[in-house]
Amino acid sequence: MKTLTKYWFLEEFNLFRKLGIVTMMSICEILEMDNIDKGSVINLQSVDKKCIFFLKKGVVKIVDKNTHTVKYVAKRGNIFGELSLYDEEMASEEVAYALEDCVICYIESGQMEALMQKHKSLKNGVLKIYGTRIKRLERKLHDLLYKDSHVRIKEFIADYVSEFGTPNEEGNLVAKNLLTHKDIAGLTNTSRQTVSNVLSSMRKDGDIQYDTKFIIKLKK
Repeated sequence: MKTLTKYWFLEEFNLFRKLGIVTMMSICEILEMDNIDKGSVINLQSVDKKCIFFLKKGVVKIVDKNTHTVKYVAKRGNIFGELSLYDEEMASEEVAYALEDCVICYIESGQMEALMQKHKSLKNGVLKIYGTRIKRLERKLHDLLYKDSHVRIKEFIADYVSEFGTPNEEGNLVAKNLLTHKDIAGLTNTSRQTVSNVLSSMRKDGDIQYDTKFIIKLKK
């Protein structure tokens, strides 16, 4: 039954859909599954064990250990920790925090590498995800050079609500407010005070409503 539960888990990930049921079931045999409480730290690496994680439920933020700034946010259906496949030194500088109660599966990076060598679609899928991370970093650098702090924050809020939100009865997008002002400042290379000022301005202009629980992007 546990293997079947893991199979249902992996079915939601586009990464595995081309592999077929036999291969999927064999992967399930080596996957570990765990429930993570909100606020808990997810250690992406230890001395003898580096893992790739698959997020079935909840939201996780990936933080730089050195600067304590948020690098990106992973939601249900995303993978994280894949940096250990390509750059172990950079991967060792990351730590993950559960922003909600989470359900994860994970596999050791060595086992994942072996699967990627055997299954081209899996290798291409992981490379695509890694490429997306690179593009996101490039966009961040571009925005830092060519956009002022207010624009960066406004665009981040719009992107965040579009990605994590769902429409309500009025047609407004509603997303859980899972990030602190400090988190948003780190993601946009701004200050916490600037984030606070921009959010207040956006609320005053009728672009958003927000409180400690939700951010609502108002339909215009």
